[in-house]
Amino acid sequence: MCGIASILFYPEKRSPQIWEEIKENFTANLLFNEKRGKSATGIAIIRQDKTIQIYKQAIPAHEFVKTDTYQKLLNSLDEQTTILLGHTRHPTKGTTENNENNHPIIVDSICGIHNGHISNDDAIFQEFNFPRKAEVDSEVIFRLVAKSANYGNNNKQVFLQSLENHLQKLEGKFTFLSVNIDHPEHLIVVKYNNPLSLHFEQKWNCLLFSSSYLFLRKIFGVAVIKESLNNQHLYFFDALKLLEKCHLPKNIISLNLMGNQ
Repeated sequence: MCGIASILFYPEKRSPQIWEEIKENFTANLLFNEKRGKSATGIAIIRQDKTIQIYKQAIPAHEFVKTDTYQKLLNSLDEQTTILLGHTRHPTKGTTENNENNHPIIVDSICGIHNGHISNDDAIFQEFNFPRKAEVDSEVIFRLVAKSANYGNNNKQVFLQSLENHLQKLEGKFTFLSVNIDHPEHLIVVKYNNPLSLHFEQKWNCLLFSSSYLFLRKIFGVAVIKESLNNQHLYFFDALKLLEKCHLPKNIISLNLMGNQ
């Protein structure tokens, strides 16, 4: 069991007050998810200029958010920021002492975070002859995403179909978020047998994700009730379309996943 706390931003200038509200909310979301994973914490910031900053440590969230590095990174959020990924880890495979096992995970140009457990990761690594950076089972997910991205060759529909086909090979629970740094406005979200909730906050022009529905419900009230992600589905979000299509049914491409449990 791990925790996910993330934001998809419509890239725009915001007042200092709005940025403070966003940063306070993200930190609260990360802390709320600490109970889902206390062994390691990490974040990634992706920008439109195709740059990424990652910080992760084998410490619980309440210690992580007090570090100078965390505060500095959070204060670097600006109008170029499109995605902020946050993760609290409860290890299922791979020691937290090897930071490559902790999330966010980088595979080629793919950055991602995962909540769940993959039981056949070794077999998939062998089948595709994938290189392996660490022991964590989550790495195989992002190897498959990277392979699908290469196959898609910048064609969104081909990429999504390829990804759906590759995800069929996974056995276990694999709720995850991933972004291709070469396409920093696009966010892939898969919910498969582990929790993930979301809320679009119009005041901030941000789409917020959390493993805890209770956190979003407590902060944003009844609006969260009508916003939901279907289980066993893949979603494609575009940061540049958040304002014109902020409601979930219009903002996604969803593909039904029939993978193994």
